[in-house]
Amino acid sequence: MNAMLETFSSDDLGSTATRKARLQSVPVPGPHNALWYFPQLAGGYLRIMRNAALIQLARYTPFIAVKNMIYRWLGVNVAPHASVGLMVMFDIFFPEDITLGENCVIGYNTTILCHEVTRREWKRGPVVIGPDVTIGANCTILPGVVIGAGATVSAMSLVNRDVPPGAFVGGVPIRRLDR
Repeated sequence: MNAMLETFSSDDLGSTATRKARLQSVPVPGPHNALWYFPQLAGGYLRIMRNAALIQLARYTPFIAVKNMIYRWLGVNVAPHASVGLMVMFDIFFPEDITLGENCVIGYNTTILCHEVTRREWKRGPVVIGPDVTIGANCTILPGVVIGAGATVSAMSLVNRDVPPGAFVGGVPIRRLDR
């Protein structure tokens, strides 16, 4: 996680190109859109069904310690005091690509994605949320994003690029709000 958090070289938001460089791309193996091939691209039906059931359980569980235990079972790298709000939706295909830093707070109904599906390809990338990060309610975080230590993401934001440490961002797509 630290290597990704050290990728910031300025106070500006990361470019979408930086995020996209972290994504692995897999072409569609047949004639249909990429989502038709999710069982073979994401580890099979049983794995996906297990992930979906555990994530739904965690979404409704009000106990943070129980949520974090469930996320660890799924392979999420969860710091001891990370806090995930009610109804947060983690990627069901690749939850193991999510890292939650110490004392981060993820707000109600936020979605964290580690994959993108297009007509002709499937993309996968890690999401790293640093320590002391606050993410407001109803945000969407796209794959390949790194949110630096101490950053704040306002409610209802689309996080489509990296967020530098300590930055305050918001909007669709995000932009700096603290200048």
